[in-house]
Amino acid sequence: MRGYGPNAPDPQWPGGAKVAVQFVLNYEEGGENCLLHGDAASEAFLSDIPGAAQWPGQRHWNMESIYEYGARAGFWRLHRLFTGADIPLTIYGVASALARSPEQVQAMKDADWEIASHGLKWVEHKDMPEEEERASIAEAVRLHTEVVGERPRGWYTGRCSANTVRLVAEEGGFDYISDTYDDDLPYWLEVEDRDQLIIPYTLEANDMRFATAPGWVTGDDFGQYLTDAFDALYAEGEAGAPKMMTIGLHCRLVGRPGKIAALKRFIDHIQSFDDVWCPRRVEIAQHWAETHPHSRRERPSQMDRARFVEQFGGIFEHSPWIADRAFDLELGPAHDCAIGVHNALCRMFRVASEEERLGVLTAHPDLAGKLAQAGRLTSESTSEQASAGLDMLTDGERWTFTSLNEDYVAKHGFPFIIAVRDHNKASILEAFKRRINNDRDTEFAEACKQVERIAHFRLQDLFA
Repeated sequence: MRGYGPNAPDPQWPGGAKVAVQFVLNYEEGGENCLLHGDAASEAFLSDIPGAAQWPGQRHWNMESIYEYGARAGFWRLHRLFTGADIPLTIYGVASALARSPEQVQAMKDADWEIASHGLKWVEHKDMPEEEERASIAEAVRLHTEVVGERPRGWYTGRCSANTVRLVAEEGGFDYISDTYDDDLPYWLEVEDRDQLIIPYTLEANDMRFATAPGWVTGDDFGQYLTDAFDALYAEGEAGAPKMMTIGLHCRLVGRPGKIAALKRFIDHIQSFDDVWCPRRVEIAQHWAETHPHSRRERPSQMDRARFVEQFGGIFEHSPWIADRAFDLELGPAHDCAIGVHNALCRMFRVASEEERLGVLTAHPDLAGKLAQAGRLTSESTSEQASAGLDMLTDGERWTFTSLNEDYVAKHGFPFIIAVRDHNKASILEAFKRRINNDRDTEFAEACKQVERIAHFRLQDLFA
């Protein structure tokens, strides 16, 4: 759920492009469910037939003819459009569909389009047993290589299972996988010992919405959405945060004349800009691997309990029990950062008993007190006090701090606590003199907030 957080990397697109616009053409015609293909029922997905449903044990002549339109007419209309615009495509090619379309495959190769894998068949995988899906992936690669002449370097199943991304990564030969929709930039996914690049795909800037509800009614609906999305992303690029825009197309959908006109207008729009990059997806993968190679690091969400407590047990002064309890929370990738761990630790501190929280407060040393003078502070406390100059006090300043410490503890029952990195020596003294007059409940609440603030700084240091 965290992704890149508030500071996404600069993709550094070639030529200083403000946005990378990438077109995908899904080639599924001939790979869909059909009795002629040995399937148990006809196809029902992504067609112009309203409310289509599978027909068990029967051919659906109308559905078959709509898919045929994509291969017979739609593909060639799109081929003319993109070769004429000199924009290369990435084909998501269903292996069995490619095997039934030799002329289209040759046209793709002649145009130097990337032919990525779209699986073995254009069928649903959600209920497919893991071993069966693994075998299907292997067969898709084998057949694709036989038909195209080289193995696919990109993968997108589409109608995937919860196992798909892991199984494809385990296959080991893909530069990228696109079975996610979760970001505007590529990112790395660690799958056991493999660092797998993910290039997210799209279901919204996608002509499939001509066949789903809510969706596009006219070509202008689709074209205006694409233009608005591009303009917003281009503005982000101009502001120093370039992104990627993916557009999903289907031969049997946008390949119709009433729909493709708007796509042509959109292409004219983006080609009016000089700083737009229109690559194949494999080129995005190559660029990202070279510009942002993955580096593994230790992740809190993957630590065992002992390591987690070892690493974070000292964040709250002498209180490793907080980290021990935080380990039992639902820790995930969102906690693999300073803010994430801080939130988990603070949750356990906040729900602890008052006696336990008091123990945390009393574990903190006096500011510029005897422990500091004797060099017996933790390394964190030593560094924090030194950052505000509390290790360089005059005799008079030391006497003032000692006197205030004694009066404060006598009144409230715990040391004066303040996140010294937010202050200097003068502002600490001012806060000391002001807060000593608070009632105990007010000061207990303030001290707890300051403890959390100190933990924040310590974690920032740890994750730097």
